Amino acid sequence: MPVGIYLKSKGVMVIGTGQVTNDTGNVVEPAYGLLKSGDYIQTVDGEDLEDKNDLVDAVSASDGKTLALGIRRDGRRIEVDMTPVLAEDGSYKLGAWVRDDTQGIGTMTFLDEELHFGALGHGINDTDTGELLQLGSGLLYHTEIVAIRKGERGTPGELTGIIEYQPEQVSGVIMSNTEEGIYGVASQAFADSITTQALPVGLKQDVKEGDAQILCNIDGQTKYYDVRITRLMPNAENLNRQIALTVTDEELLQLTGGIVQGMSGAPIIQDGRIIGAVTHVLVNDSTSGYGIFIENML
Repeated sequence: MPVGIYLKSKGVMVIGTGQVTNDTGNVVEPAYGLLKSGDYIQTVDGEDLEDKNDLVDAVSASDGKTLALGIRRDGRRIEVDMTPVLAEDGSYKLGAWVRDDTQGIGTMTFLDEELHFGALGHGINDTDTGELLQLGSGLLYHTEIVAIRKGERGTPGELTGIIEYQPEQVSGVIMSNTEEGIYGVASQAFADSITTQALPVGLKQDVKEGDAQILCNIDGQTKYYDVRITRLMPNAENLNRQIALTVTDEELLQLTGGIVQGMSGAPIIQDGRIIGAVTHVLVNDSTSGYGIFIENML
């Protein structure tokens, strides 16, 4: 099942630093050497930040006085003193680009009897820093796929969906964002919408090269599509790339060109068992990609 994903970071993430033209016309870099890409600003003068608006408000209200920023950097908590600069437009600025949320579309991989879910088969990384987003809170939303951009050599395809960020559209709560996927608890309404049958788990030793299927819902119907597992690399360091596969299903190739963005998390089925999930597409060959063993996700 496709799902809409919304994550808020644990603190306000620094994407990078930049220049500010101050009120005298000089170009300065107030955050240079003090903040760095990947920092999470969590407090200002001891007050917790809920989102980036809180940070903007605190800087605006500083009147140019030095602020004590509580920062989480590389898993450590540090404090950095920063003095906002009065910019030429009359506002106070830190000279840092920040982000506090991200959203997108992915595929639900599994749901157990207690409504615990796993999805994507890989973590959600920040698009600018490339680092795993440190989760503050997150929700799954109902989504409808409205368009498909087919994959071509050098350009990954993409599923485009509509997400309505309304309480009645919530499909679950995201509890963790890890290298192996996102995890949490689904709503009862989402569970009731699933029509496929429960499957046994296939462990690494059960998986073999050869014919398999992936389970996708691209055009409003959940269907099995044929793939071929071309290589197994259970000892590879990258857990998300231990299964190499190629799409052989003519219908799926016509629809999407193979594997496209938004299909991450699609279950891989072999011999009636769920054995993994799709995680990546090869940029130069949209018919081929990688997967993670379900054993690693579980």
